[in-house]
Amino acid sequence: MTFLLGSPERPLRVAIIGSGPSGFYAAEALLAATIKIEVDLYDRLPAPFGLVRYGVAPDHPKIKNVIKVYEKTANHPQFAFLGNVMAGKDISVPELQRFYDAIIFTCGAQTDRALGIPGEDLSGSTTATEFVAWYNGHPEYRDRKFDLSQEAAVIIGQGNVAMDVGRILSKTVDELKTTDIAQHALEVLAESKVKEVHLIGRRGPVQAAFTPPEIKEFGGLKDCDPVLDPAYLNLNPESQIELEDPNGAVRRRNWEVLKEFASRPTPTKRKRFVIHFCKGPKELRGNGRVEKVILEKNKLVGSPGAQQAVGTGEMEELACGIFFRSVGYRGVPIPGVPFDPKKGIFPNVGGRILGDDGKALPGLYASGWIKRGPSGVIGTNKPDSVETVNNLLSDVSHLCECPMPQRAAVMDFLKQKHVRFVSFEDWRKIDSAEMERGKPLGKPREKFIKVEEMLAVLG
Repeated sequence: MTFLLGSPERPLRVAIIGSGPSGFYAAEALLAATIKIEVDLYDRLPAPFGLVRYGVAPDHPKIKNVIKVYEKTANHPQFAFLGNVMAGKDISVPELQRFYDAIIFTCGAQTDRALGIPGEDLSGSTTATEFVAWYNGHPEYRDRKFDLSQEAAVIIGQGNVAMDVGRILSKTVDELKTTDIAQHALEVLAESKVKEVHLIGRRGPVQAAFTPPEIKEFGGLKDCDPVLDPAYLNLNPESQIELEDPNGAVRRRNWEVLKEFASRPTPTKRKRFVIHFCKGPKELRGNGRVEKVILEKNKLVGSPGAQQAVGTGEMEELACGIFFRSVGYRGVPIPGVPFDPKKGIFPNVGGRILGDDGKALPGLYASGWIKRGPSGVIGTNKPDSVETVNNLLSDVSHLCECPMPQRAAVMDFLKQKHVRFVSFEDWRKIDSAEMERGKPLGKPREKFIKVEEMLAVLG
């Protein structure tokens, strides 16, 4: 006897690869469907929550409250978490297709975009991605070294990740020590000699990608003054039109903060956070390690809302002991899944992954940054995941039914391959142990920075 896919007798089996926000929002949408669905959520680490755990700055704990929503999804009887399992390595895509009728990839944009300038590979030149993962205790970045014995740090990019890096470098240890920042990072930051942090943007103040709360925060740091040359606020007509756009409330709030910074008296605090606009990096120079960055002054060309930065040929030097690039992210290929190397995403329409012939591949879907590229905030992933799930649900009658639609079967398969997968109950034990570790330090938690330490909690 055959049963209808999605019936109580034959639930639709869906694997989600990546347990960050888009993965949990996809699981939530699937479990709210009117048909019977079993969802298995995979992550390559034993800990869930992706960028909420390893990307959100430790001094912004309120943003992490969204985890409570994800925990409700994890409590659903048709949900299972399979942590410490890397798709494409521990279990291949064809192997997954033996146990699942559909797969949704929500694996994010795991690597960064390069600038492609001379000297970019000098010692002391690094990525914001690595620094953020390092101070957030990501196991794959725990051994990174950042030389903060230099006085000048330069950050290229003006999105909120760049702001996080700038803020962590600008804060005192007292401002950070009661957060869940990794202890190894706190110890290095305690010895930091950085006195100037320069934030460089290719376009002008109206086009900056940071949000008002992030820029405003620099006005209230204990031992760091924000510095902005008032000349940057002389706008071209096109930028003035953008600023006055009725839909530009965020721009105007940013503008008010920047005006206040520009009107401040001479800095008196130990550190300075210096904001630059209309400049782009052309070269890094130094004897074995980065010592200075060559910047080209830019002008804005184009119509309002579509202005681009164009170099003027006028150069300037800026002393730089450590250099961070924060100019966007890109996805990483997974064997067995089409990949667009130019965009850094899985090619798709509405989350349906496309083959080389441009047609949707049955049962393969994408959501989040691997679907649309690195844009938006955590909440942006919810409607994005809902779109993908709705398209998957409309495809149910066309899906190829997997031959082994039992959760126990995939678990047995992983055990046979000696893959130590971590359940959500296991994660709760690790979570509790981290919170206990944080108590004597006055921190909400002290993260385990090695996978082996997490697994050791489980015995």
